[in-house]
Amino acid sequence: MNAYDIIIKPILSEKSYDGISEKRYTFKVAKCATKTDIKNAVEEIFKVKVDKVNTANYDGKVKRLGRHEGRTASYKKAIVTLTKESKAIEFFESLS
Repeated sequence: MNAYDIIIKPILSEKSYDGISEKRYTFKVAKCATKTDIKNAVEEIFKVKVDKVNTANYDGKVKRLGRHEGRTASYKKAIVTLTKESKAIEFFESLS
C-alpha cells in the first residue's frame, strides 16, 4: 500500500473545521491502516511533521428504502495532530 491508498479523503465537518486552527486534521482512511501507517502517509503526502494520530472505526448506519433494509458503508476515521513547529497543511488553510 502506498500513502495515497491509506489516506482516502479529508472529512470536512463543523467539528473538523474547529481543529484546523490547532493543526488538527481529520481524514477518512483505509480500514486496515494502523496509526503508524497513517502518520507516515500524512508526512509523505503533505510534507509535515505529525505529533499524534487518533483513530475511530464507524459501523454503517441502518437505512430503509420502502420495505427493504440495508446499511451504509462502514469506515475508519483518523484525527491527525501536527507538531507545533510543523507548517500547516495548505489544502485546509483556505477553509479556515
